[in-house]
Amino acid sequence: MPSLNQPPKPTRLPLWRRPLGVSPGTWDYVNERTIADHYDAFVADTPLCRLDQQIVAGEFPLLNLDNSLANSVSILDLGCGSGRVALPLASRGYEVIGVDLSNRMLEVMLEKSRTAELRGSVHAVRANLVELDGFADHSIDHAICMFSTLGMIKGRQYRQQLLRHVARILRPAGKLVVHVHNRWAVLREPKGPQRVIGSYLRSRFHSEHEFGDYIYSYRGLSKMFMHRFSRRELAADLVHCGWKIDRIERVTADGQSLLHGYHFFPPGGFVAIGTKGD
Repeated sequence: MPSLNQPPKPTRLPLWRRPLGVSPGTWDYVNERTIADHYDAFVADTPLCRLDQQIVAGEFPLLNLDNSLANSVSILDLGCGSGRVALPLASRGYEVIGVDLSNRMLEVMLEKSRTAELRGSVHAVRANLVELDGFADHSIDHAICMFSTLGMIKGRQYRQQLLRHVARILRPAGKLVVHVHNRWAVLREPKGPQRVIGSYLRSRFHSEHEFGDYIYSYRGLSKMFMHRFSRRELAADLVHCGWKIDRIERVTADGQSLLHGYHFFPPGGFVAIGTKGD
């Protein structure tokens, strides 16, 4: 297993050496230290960030530390960033292993964890989410992948590779909570229908493009990548990679809450909760 708590110093590889599943824009993102330094302030008022914390808290409640086994409950936070979800989990008694490709994000997370009063513990592993071979089989209890981190992986085969890795790493009955953006929510955005049609046409004529792939500007970076899922695609990928789907929740377009009942407009995203299949 990769070393914990002391993420190695980053080495800026040339663009053509970027890891599997990492787009050029994402490569710039993880290597830009100022993104991590100001990340918490940038997302502080983002409703979706508060919602995914609420969802994770509902799935992983406060541990009873009187139970001698409680301290052994571990959670893999995939794309942990600066610890926005990892630290609250640790405060509820879990051992959290945060995985991110950004060395600076991991540094910020560890700096915050050292000053927080945590009932559990926080560890950092710098790794590409597609290449988690360093984790042993059946070594972690549960996993989360929030804030559309799965959609930041370019290429369906690589997204599925992550899901298969997690199924291998988790212990029997392990739980996975994952959030993605909805492909059809683009229709509500400026020039949304044109963007959806453009993505579909590119997927028909360019093998490297998938329906639902989008390039956008983000915090001074002009080539950020995001894959947006249909509900069917998300469910199919989970089942294909060995997951039993417990439920798939719909997220409102503004990211403030989960949807209940019938709604005419497409949801903003989905949260899937699954357990390891037989």
